Amino acid sequence: MDKSQETKMENLVESLLQSYEEHEIIRNIDSDNRLNRQLIIDILEMVRQVLFPGYFEDKKLKSGTIRYHVGELLENIDYGLTKQVEKALNYAKSHEGKSEKENRRMAEEIVQKFLQRLPWLRDMLAKDVQAAYDGDPAAYNTDEVIFSYPGVFAISVNRIAHELHILGVPMIPRIMTEYAHNLTGIDIHPGAALGEYFFIDHGTGVVVGETTEIGNNVKLYQGVTLGALSTRGGQSLRSTKRHPTLKDNVTVYSGASILGGETIIGEGAVIGSNAFITSSVPDHTRVSIKNPELQFKVRGSVQTQELGQEGFFNRKEKD
Repeated sequence: MDKSQETKMENLVESLLQSYEEHEIIRNIDSDNRLNRQLIIDILEMVRQVLFPGYFEDKKLKSGTIRYHVGELLENIDYGLTKQVEKALNYAKSHEGKSEKENRRMAEEIVQKFLQRLPWLRDMLAKDVQAAYDGDPAAYNTDEVIFSYPGVFAISVNRIAHELHILGVPMIPRIMTEYAHNLTGIDIHPGAALGEYFFIDHGTGVVVGETTEIGNNVKLYQGVTLGALSTRGGQSLRSTKRHPTLKDNVTVYSGASILGGETIIGEGAVIGSNAFITSSVPDHTRVSIKNPELQFKVRGSVQTQELGQEGFFNRKEKD
């Protein structure tokens, strides 16, 4: 590198250092509590190995060594997750005056409570896998569902992250769910409460907001949004119910948007594709948008077809 290039590089370094001072919001220097995103993802994958034994390991599991395998995984999860939770607590609770010793003890307690929930999480995930298999005639078997369905992956990550969220862990649950979001296109906030036998079919573009409540046996298709009516209030809306509630046995078809914290979709309701819902829907109600009309120009005449639930009907011709 010649002298002029060295000078340019030094000037660039100096410019960036000045930028670091100016924009502290996007720098993390000299921090003792920096979270390790990749380590958190590695821990998440170890938790999934505990929950789905034999599916995601690099080696074949055998009955004779499974006890050792699970014990080793749990020890690694316990150690790594406790360290990351402690860092998250130190960072988030520094303004509360809690000592690092108190946060370390709190992190240990949180992780132990989380680990004790793993058998319950397996029960929930077994129901989710069964719901995916029962709800999709294209599914070959439940192994295919576990290995390949993005909805099952996103739901499993959310259930793990939600347990940490309700235990008061900052940041880490969101890192986990955004990891699943990046891979699947399914965005479920860790604060969302999911009922039993939850199934997301196809999944791409699904958004489930933080304060959403979902009952049992609910099915969502791709492109569904369970969102807030407005977020203009920003941080002033924190901790308010902004997202809808779906009761048991609700089905929401592709592209539908259901918005608002006071919006309740009643038990057994069916929301049709592309519907836009901002008020509550009674139990056992079917909601659909008005049938659109397609227009075809064929050799000087115009044909229109009203698009219905079961195909085309009401053909009309115009000169």
